[in-house]
Amino acid sequence: MSKTKTLRNFITLFSILILSTKTYSQISASFYTNSSNSKFAIGYNFNEKLWTDLRIYSGTNIDNITPELVLNYNFINKNKYDLYVGAGMIFNQINGFVLPVGVAVKPFDNFKNLSLNIEFTPLYEMDDRDLYIRGFLGIRYKLN
Repeated sequence: MSKTKTLRNFITLFSILILSTKTYSQISASFYTNSSNSKFAIGYNFNEKLWTDLRIYSGTNIDNITPELVLNYNFINKNKYDLYVGAGMIFNQINGFVLPVGVAVKPFDNFKNLSLNIEFTPLYEMDDRDLYIRGFLGIRYKLN
C-alpha cells in the first residue's frame, strides 16, 4: 500500500471518529522528550477512554516538520493514573507506524488535569524497514 493511500485511509478513519463522538471533549497540550528527541503535542479527548495527539518533533525547520498522529485508548482509568495503548503514523523525516504504550500518572489531587507520562513507543520505520524501540517522558495538561 502506498504512503499516500495509507495516510488517506488513516485520516478518513480519524475523521469518522471525530464526527461520531458525543459532545464530551477536551483539548490537551503535551511535551514529550527522551535523550535524542523532543516533541510537542496538541490533543483532543473524545471521552474518558479515547484521545488523540498530533505530535510535532522539535529541532526541525519548516520544510522538515515531522508530525506524528496517534489515537490512544485508556484501558485503565484510576484516580491516580491511567494506562493507555495507541496506534499512529509518523511522516516526513521519518515514515512509519508507532504503537505507544504508556502510563499517565496524576500526582496532584488538586490538579487532576495534569499528568506525568511515561511512554514506550516502538516505531516501525517503513523506509528502512526496521523496528526502533523508543521511550519518552512527558507532561500533559487537559484544558477545560
